[in-house]
Amino acid sequence: MTMSLKKAMIFAASRGKRMRSLTDTCPKPLIEWQIERLARTGFDTIVINHAWRGKQIEATLGDGSRWDVRLRYSAEHEALETAGGIAQALPFLDEKETGEIFVAVRGDPFADFDYAALNARAAQLAAAAESGMHLVMVPNPAFHPNGDFGLVDGMLSLDAQPRFTFGNIGLYDTRMFHDLPRGMRRALTPYHRETIAQGHASGELYEGLWENVGTPA
Repeated sequence: MTMSLKKAMIFAASRGKRMRSLTDTCPKPLIEWQIERLARTGFDTIVINHAWRGKQIEATLGDGSRWDVRLRYSAEHEALETAGGIAQALPFLDEKETGEIFVAVRGDPFADFDYAALNARAAQLAAAAESGMHLVMVPNPAFHPNGDFGLVDGMLSLDAQPRFTFGNIGLYDTRMFHDLPRGMRRALTPYHRETIAQGHASGELYEGLWENVGTPA
């Protein structure tokens, strides 16, 4: 069974301090590239959370019609981190509060990853009785040599070796965040670790072009 993913979220609330001085005046310079990639894959709704220079993001990107997508903006007074950002954006991601599978990506990585490859995994998550996630892992870059999680037979592990680095591309079930109050600052990593420990987190290793654009250079 497969399904066609339609909703995605791009995390764009942080200031991007490592990219200063560029980000002092230009928030999330790679975000248009991310939108183009998602639109070409068939996504029709993309939620963008913002805090730093949010009005500039909205004014620049508009309603998404130039990419044939609908852009929805989830404003945060102060950046709520990733899990907090998802909880804040749930009215756009899961209008009926019945549980939906969506792709979440950061606005920083540059990659050739094919988002359409996630459709089969999304169908598995949607059919599962318990909420779960699927994370795209990459070989460890020089700035993160110890990796994040192991990968054994398509399932993520907290202990297995070798460890790989989370590529900031993930599939999530909105049911994971229904009980998280809106407006609360909360990181996503504890949710990763808890879901992996419960055996509800699958993963894959992507070895193609991937670059975490962390400096202007």
